[in-house]
Amino acid sequence: MENKTFKEAIKSYLDERAGTDELFAKSYAKENKNLDECCSYIMGEARKRGNAVAMSDTEVFGLAVHYYDEDDIKVNKLPAAARAVASASSQSVKLTEEDKKKAREEAIKRLTEEQYVLLKKKPLRGKKEAMEVQQMSLF
Repeated sequence: MENKTFKEAIKSYLDERAGTDELFAKSYAKENKNLDECCSYIMGEARKRGNAVAMSDTEVFGLAVHYYDEDDIKVNKLPAAARAVASASSQSVKLTEEDKKKAREEAIKRLTEEQYVLLKKKPLRGKKEAMEVQQMSLF
């Protein structure tokens, strides 16, 4: 479970939560708790739910908070092949006004080009009139 992004996402959430919640900050500072064990706990709980499981960010962060709140948590040992994938949405991106303006201009330019190409395409001809098939009379 050597996934840095997963650990970083959990750590950044827990740090932010500890900064806003004084009660959780005390639990987060416990010496017998660590981030690696927390990640193993989350992976073990996810594995209990199914072999290939997807969990929302709130579920994962809830398990992380639960790990730090409870003193007698049993952490399941995971096989070496177990891995976690963190969604990109957990990492916030800060754009400056200049970046936003540039992205908007590029999007407008791209849309203009796409619409121009659509207008330049030859219009499709109307449906071809179905030719009436006539059979010769055998009699």
